Amino acid sequence: LSVATRYDRIALANRDGTVAMLNAKTGKDIWRFTLPKTTVSAGVGSDGQQVALVTRDNQLVVMQDAKVQWRQTLPAQSFTPPLVAGQRIFVLTADRSVLAYDGATGQKLWTQQRPVEPLVLKQAGVLAAFKNTLLVGLSGRLAGLDPTNGVIVWESAIATPRGTNDMERLVDLVSPFDRVGDVVCVRAFQAAVGCVNAERGQGVWTRPSAGEMGVSGNENLLIAPLTNGVVQAWNRATGERLWDTERLKYRSLSVPLVTPRGVLVADNGGWLYLLSLADGALL
Repeated sequence: LSVATRYDRIALANRDGTVAMLNAKTGKDIWRFTLPKTTVSAGVGSDGQQVALVTRDNQLVVMQDAKVQWRQTLPAQSFTPPLVAGQRIFVLTADRSVLAYDGATGQKLWTQQRPVEPLVLKQAGVLAAFKNTLLVGLSGRLAGLDPTNGVIVWESAIATPRGTNDMERLVDLVSPFDRVGDVVCVRAFQAAVGCVNAERGQGVWTRPSAGEMGVSGNENLLIAPLTNGVVQAWNRATGERLWDTERLKYRSLSVPLVTPRGVLVADNGGWLYLLSLADGALL
């Protein structure tokens, strides 16, 4: 299941091809449709009107009002939900290509291709809108693209591939990311966390951090669990380590969610935990 929220609507897609638009206030269906013989691999992206998803056979499917508007075959697999913005559909594929399509017609507008690497991560990456810039995770770098033509305006390194084999050099940026104002914070898979000023395209800080899930934060801190279940908190402005907690060590944790009451995180056993923002203590 994947979900996209926009204004007063929630778009969702099940892996079996069921797609729906819900009223966010009531939970009632605005419309619902099942794509026959379809398995969803990435989705869903929505602007509250159009819904875009990618199927396992590399089809980009765009829908509106319970009808398929158009389909396009992608050149590679995609595991990142498409971005629907500015009457365009943007797609990040597993070979680190970025593609833009006209939302109304499905015509391809441009492609930005990076050098192909031996391994790619079968996990959702970073693809988002920031003002008039398209933010994309390309390997271990956060890039700002011009959405009208795909030209890379700036890049900021979060992690640099290094190691003795292809697995060790895999440093793709993973979702979700966290944004407060002009500062966007992300994780590079099993390598680092860091923050970038997306208005200027300049890195604020990066720190080593061996995790595989995305991050969450607020105006003051950034939460980033490690692969071994240790939860870390960083000062959002400076990158200073604020606290670590081993209370959930050796559990397989979900992406965290920072709320005013604390940090919500779940494990693969079905337990939900609330941690203190001040020191990570279990609440």
